[in-house]
Amino acid sequence: MRITTGLTASLALLLAAPAIADAGSSRANPQIDYPTFEQLVSNLGPVREAHRLTWPDFMQSSKGEAAILLDTRSASDFARGHLEGAVNLPFSEFTDAKLATVLGEDTSRPVYIYCNNNFRDNVAPVMTKRAPLALNIPTFINLHGYGYGNVWELADVVSIADPGVAWVSGA
Repeated sequence: MRITTGLTASLALLLAAPAIADAGSSRANPQIDYPTFEQLVSNLGPVREAHRLTWPDFMQSSKGEAAILLDTRSASDFARGHLEGAVNLPFSEFTDAKLATVLGEDTSRPVYIYCNNNFRDNVAPVMTKRAPLALNIPTFINLHGYGYGNVWELADVVSIADPGVAWVSGA
């Protein structure tokens, strides 16, 4: 009985192997397009570098007439503290509809972004992430991918305790 069950399970896995292997290809899911993502990342490198601002320039520009200061951290981290004037849309919730609701229909509107790694404090709600995985990077890429081409990123590292940082502490 054990041998039969083991053989049946092995045979099922063997028969499923081609389907499992195909699941990793772009043909298996038309809603996931890694090659286009790679191209987007490659093309945005120089754009991102040109759109990184010092703290004084970032704060001054983010207060411009049509500007929006976007915090894409989790809703709970945003509630515990954020830069004054920021609006929140967690990165994991990006869709065309939600972005249009939060950022507006004008995709040329200047959007200013920051993340945990812009703060040296390494305390909740701004715990430092691994540098290659800092939230600014995928946020910048995704905003461009959704058509928002006027994205600006905070380049500096500051402290939420710095006198010039307008940090709003929450619950």
